This record gives sequence, C-alpha cells and structure tokens, in this order.
Amino acid sequence: MEMEALAVFGGSPCALSSSLLRSPTADRNGCRLSYTSSHKLILRTTHHNHLSAFQTQSHLFSNYPSRPHAHKNTHKSHIFLPHLVASTEEVEETYIMVKPDGVQRGLVGEIISRFEKKGFKLTGLKLFQCPKELAEEHYKDLKSKSFFTKLIDYITSGPVVCMAWEGIGVVASARKLIGATNPLQAEPGTIRGDLAVQTGRNVVHGSDSPENGKREIALWFKEDEVCQWTPAQAPWLRE
Repeated sequence: MEMEALAVFGGSPCALSSSLLRSPTADRNGCRLSYTSSHKLILRTTHHNHLSAFQTQSHLFSNYPSRPHAHKNTHKSHIFLPHLVASTEEVEETYIMVKPDGVQRGLVGEIISRFEKKGFKLTGLKLFQCPKELAEEHYKDLKSKSFFTKLIDYITSGPVVCMAWEGIGVVASARKLIGATNPLQAEPGTIRGDLAVQTGRNVVHGSDSPENGKREIALWFKEDEVCQWTPAQAPWLRE
C-alpha cells in the first residue's frame, strides 16, 4: 500500500509519495528531495519567496535579541508615576460667564452641567446685570479693537451668569470644554461647537490664564460671594 504525504509552502502543495521518497533526487510541483551523505532526507522548495511567512518573529521582541552579536538595548527605562506628577500640579481658579445669549436661550443648566460632570468645584454663582463700566474693565485688553463698542453693548444687553470654578488645570481644561472662539471652528462636543453658530453669539466666556482667572473672579465677585467647601466626591477625583 503506497503512503502519501502533503507539504504546503505558501499555498503550493507538494505531494510526497513513497516512490518519490525512494528516489535520491526528485522534483515535483517545485519541491526537491535529496539525501545527504549521512542518508538524511532533506526537503527543498524552489519557491523561496513563499517562505517569508515562516521567518522568525524574534525581531518583535527587542529585549531578547535572536543573534549573539545583536547590539544591546541602550534605551533606559523610564518610570512614570502619575501620582507624583499630580502632586506637583496646583489648584487653579477660572471665571466662567454665560453670556446674555446663553441666558436667553435657557442654556445655563446645560453649561453648568458640563463643568460639574468634568469634576470641577463651583465656588461662586450668581445671575447679574452687568453695568457698562464693569464690562469695559473686563474687556479692557480689547479696547483698541473695532468691535469693542459692539461687544460692550452685547454683554450689557441682558443678565449674565457669573461662575467661579476651581480645580487642577481648570483654566486650560475649561477652555477645551468651551471650544474655539468661532463656533464654526469649535469641535463637536464642546459648548460652542454644540450650542453656538456665530462668534458674536458664542454663549460663554472663560478665563485664558490662571492670572486672569483670579483677576476676573475678583472683578465679578465680592469676597463673601465665593464659598470654600469640600465636595464629597473629591477622593474619587484625585489620588
């Protein structure tokens, strides 16, 4: 009874029958069999390009070189300890204001919710009709701009909601939550990206630096209007 074996290399089968095995050198379907001087049977294939799938994968593991002469890994190990990084970060304050269009459109709760869900602490909150003098002081850096008068008229056109928020990295994070000044350039998921259309009606203001955060809170709030308290969820927000 004749026995037959099948070897597959790169999709090219080589049928090996007992008659093929008896021949010292034979070639079938691109496969070659030969005997060494020690009578060991060796299978060779002419389809060398199909053997790439059987290459060693040791190069995937750089820490374990497959060759004795391979160079040693010169990269030093770096240990990342997030709790040490967090401990060096300072708690900041930022001033967030829902502008008259945001109040008129009933977006106050939506905007507050976004900062609450992020985990920041609300320390000051009030509905306030902004006088012209305060608006001009708040936006004094823009006094030379052609739109300054229009901006002051806009901010004083109706009540605003003043908020003081506190937290690690709160200034930069709040500006990400708010989105780009031009709502059409703001990313979906941001307040302006989701809720506003034009720069002149972009719903909300946020301090652009920790220094301005302190300055604006002092400008819009009296000292006794800002509360210091500890949220019950604080241990679940920071290590």
